Amino acid sequence: MPERVADAPWLIWLLEAIHRGQVGLLQLLYGLGWTGEVDGQPAWPWTQRLAGEYLLVDQAQARQLAWSLGAIAAALVLLALAMLWRRRRRRSLCLLGMALAAVVLAPWPSRQVVLVQAVPSSFHRNPLPFTDAAIVRGAAQYRRLCLQCHGAAGDGQGPEASAQPVWPPSFIGPLLWRRADGELLQAVRYGVRDGQGRPTMAGFAGQLSVAQSWELLHFLRAQAAGRLLNATGNWAQPVALPDMPLRCHRPDKTRVRDWRGQRLRLVSLADARQLPPDPRMVTLWLPPAGPLPALPEQVDCIVVSGVVAQQALGLVNGDAAMRDVQLLADKDGWLRARNSRAVGNWNDEDLLCRSTQDTQAPATPAAPVAEDGLTRILRRMDLEPVRYVKGGRVHGLR
Repeated sequence: MPERVADAPWLIWLLEAIHRGQVGLLQLLYGLGWTGEVDGQPAWPWTQRLAGEYLLVDQAQARQLAWSLGAIAAALVLLALAMLWRRRRRRSLCLLGMALAAVVLAPWPSRQVVLVQAVPSSFHRNPLPFTDAAIVRGAAQYRRLCLQCHGAAGDGQGPEASAQPVWPPSFIGPLLWRRADGELLQAVRYGVRDGQGRPTMAGFAGQLSVAQSWELLHFLRAQAAGRLLNATGNWAQPVALPDMPLRCHRPDKTRVRDWRGQRLRLVSLADARQLPPDPRMVTLWLPPAGPLPALPEQVDCIVVSGVVAQQALGLVNGDAAMRDVQLLADKDGWLRARNSRAVGNWNDEDLLCRSTQDTQAPATPAAPVAEDGLTRILRRMDLEPVRYVKGGRVHGLR
């Protein structure tokens, strides 16, 4: 089942509360000196954690957990009142009984759904920005250490795959979006074991720094996004427009991240002067390989990282050539649409990352005038923000 959050606001906030509660507990333990560090971040001290991602799949269990948490909150209130009224013994005992009943009668969910195996880095977050340079550096590490088993395409079909204890997994799927970043880091640095504790993949902590390990994960996600796009015709799992260095008409804007909160259009046309200005979005120009041209008035910024940007965007786009391509990113930075046809020829099929499974346009009031394809896409991007769950955490919340 896709890891997206549909029309269930209560579930979104439940999952976020579960995640923040565990992170808050971890920070408290670390601040008190009761847990140490691993790979530069506080280490989760237990072998299990609450599994928000499973609750997304089984919403009946999620409802039970929500009711149970409500019962615990009610029990705590009743206990507090009992302490305040402890001189009134009968009333205090009644409140204590009600608190106990609330906990006992709560519809507790299945332990197998709520709890999953954890590792010390389960709540680590990738501290490195998702940049074109990080993706390209990660690609070099992949070629050096991973390609022989996982294959050039990341499909698990490398020349040494058959010699492994367990066939290497394919990255052309939702694996990299389902697993928490920290648990992927654990696999890269310390390897993987099967249910009997036997090693099925070696770890690379001795050959990769922590930063290089995070860069490798950035590359894997960029490559998987492009491979999924080629296989399915969509960015079936959300991927961000990589952060890249820019030269802009505005001197205070020097990177893609400086435009967060604005719609972005990245174009790789040979000559950006043919592109009509559009005030609805910020236009970034990725020029062809070669000497960097002057910044034309028709665009807001030019990408200045050259071959590095071409390589990183080629991975995400699933086409290394990156010729005559336009990419649209929403206000949160997620890539949402692509057009490799004429400049103004957009249609509904170009919206490649949707927030729901419905491939049809949402029911909205009819526009007073006819909308062109690009306008419809921009409106849907604003109306349907990307929200998905990775490692139990909801991504895309403002």
